[in-house]
Order: sequence, then structure tokens, then C-alpha cells
Amino acid sequence: PMPLHRSTLPPEILERIRTGTAIPAHPLVLDRDRHFDRRRQRALTRYYVDAGAGGLAVGVHTTQFAIRDVGLYEPVLSAAMADARAWTDRPLVMVAGLAGPTGQAVAEARTAVGLGYHAGLLSLAAMAGQDTDALITHCTRVAEEIPLIGFYLQPAVGGMSLDADFWSRFAAIDNVIAIKVAPFNRYRTLDVIRGVVAARAEDRVTLYTGNDDHIVLDLLTPFTVMRDGAPVTLRFRGGLLGHWSVWTRQAVLMLERLKAAADGGDVPADLLALDSRVTDCNAAFFDVAHDFHGCIAGCHEILRRQGLLEGIWCLDPEEGLSPGQAAELDRVCRMHADLSDDAFVAENLERWLS
Repeated sequence: PMPLHRSTLPPEILERIRTGTAIPAHPLVLDRDRHFDRRRQRALTRYYVDAGAGGLAVGVHTTQFAIRDVGLYEPVLSAAMADARAWTDRPLVMVAGLAGPTGQAVAEARTAVGLGYHAGLLSLAAMAGQDTDALITHCTRVAEEIPLIGFYLQPAVGGMSLDADFWSRFAAIDNVIAIKVAPFNRYRTLDVIRGVVAARAEDRVTLYTGNDDHIVLDLLTPFTVMRDGAPVTLRFRGGLLGHWSVWTRQAVLMLERLKAAADGGDVPADLLALDSRVTDCNAAFFDVAHDFHGCIAGCHEILRRQGLLEGIWCLDPEEGLSPGQAAELDRVCRMHADLSDDAFVAENLERWLS
């Protein structure tokens, strides 16, 4: 396939990325033999589309990086694209996870472009220990293939510390369109913002929160940095989140409320209070008590309870719920029932599984 530059993306896709939208990270659905469950994978895609998601991120952490080891990378990306297109004519921002050393990331970018994806979310986990020059060389090479979304992955699940200098140089790459900021750390989040401002890239690079411990406040807070003696203010415009792979309809509605409040400059206290509630849900979904060991299984379990998934199987048999995690999920589902999608899923499940 021909390399894809951001200037050739459909205008409505660029506009949707720029104004900000809800992009759930698409889980991988397996059957009890741990084989790809095509029917329930399709049902999940239909759920996200009908929930109002503005795009889908596929082949990312929530999809399980191990899909690459079992020959599922292309089939899973292909399935999401085919199922979304067959279900809606609404323009969706399709984001492909890109991983591995440069050769692998470039090959994955080409696969994604060939399937019609608009952007690549670039994980640098495989580049651990490399210096900034090497990392930027890698990113620049992959950006020659597809518009990039940077990814600040928290160290607890394989990320590395990346300073403001790295983010400034990354944001200066012409084919970078967004950054998913997910270090789960305020200091490191500010490093990304300082980097984008230093690169004078704020009109091209859109910030998406991946900070599952701070989703609501990321979306409500103005981040102001001084440049040339004048203040420059950036905002997170959307979210690209594993957390939003569940209770997606409510997440979409919440994002609309948060953006309206932030743009209007009047943030009611009840919206601020949502931050700790959403974070409390995330603690259960993502198994914070066990350093995120059960983060994928926790999301699977919510979808299983709703009937979308048959089980919580992961490619790695060792990956499942941690001790006490199911009870934590019971608790947050009870305490935060108004944030759940249970009724919406129940109404539509049969249609999505058809």
C-alpha cells in the first residue's frame, strides 16, 4: 500500500480526531479453546458503534499484544474494519496498534494502511533502553507509513519514562496527529504537554487521555504552559482508553458533558465529583490492587456479565481475574450502577449477536 499522510485523510476523520472523540480500545474475544470468537468479536464492534464511539483502537494493549505471536494481528484488524463498515456509514476513526522494533512496526503500519486504518498508536515498549535519538529515529521511520498517535504507556505495564525533550522532538514529526497520554502520573503527563508546546505543535497534535486514574479531570482541566513569555493553554479533547471498552455508551455521554462544560468554562461540582467515581470503577476493572495483573480480564468480566462475552479467556492462560477482583467488580457495579451500560446492552444484545 501507498504510505498514508495526515493531509490525505478524509476531512471528517481529521476533524473528528481534532475536536476529540471517544475511542474504546477493542478487546479480543476468544472461545473456551482460546480461539478467535468471530461472532462475539463482531457483536462487540457493533456495541461500540451503537454506543456512539467516534472510533476504534484495535491491536492495542487491550486487544492483547500476544495476537502478534499467534497470527491474529491481521485477522483481528480486518474483522473490526469489516464489521464496523458493515454496521454503519458514520465515519469512524480507525486506529491500529503498532508494536515491536522498527521492522515489525513498519510492517504492521503497512498492514493497517492496506486495511483502511487512519492512524497508528505506536507502542515503544520493545525499544526499552534505547536513547532518545534512537527512539525518535524509530518513530520518524514509522511515521513515513501512517499518521501516528504517540503513546505514553505507564511503566507498570511495560512503558518507559519519556521526558519533555522526547515529546518535543516526537511532536515535531510532521505526520504525528495525536498523543495518547497514559503514564498514570501527573508529572509525566505535564512533560508531554510541555513537549507539544515547545514543538509549537498544539494545532496539529491532539491530546487524548489514557490516564485511567484521572479520566474526568484530564478532560476538564486547562493545562497552561508559558512559551516566549506568553501562556499557551492545551486541553485533552478525547480519550483512547481500555476503560472505555466497557460501559461505552455512558462514556460517550460523559465525554459530551465534559467537553461542553470545559468549553463553556463553567464546570459544575457534580462533574468534578465524577472523577473519583470513575477512578474507583477503574481500580476494579484494571486490578490496581495487584499492579494491573487482571486489567484485561477485568474488562472481559464486565462484558461477560452483560452477555457480550461467553468467558474471560485471554491468550495467556495465566491471565485472569486476581484474588478478590470479582468482589471489587461486584462492589463498583453496585455503587456506580448509573455509570453502567447494562440496560443498553440488554436491549440490543440479541441484535448484535445475530
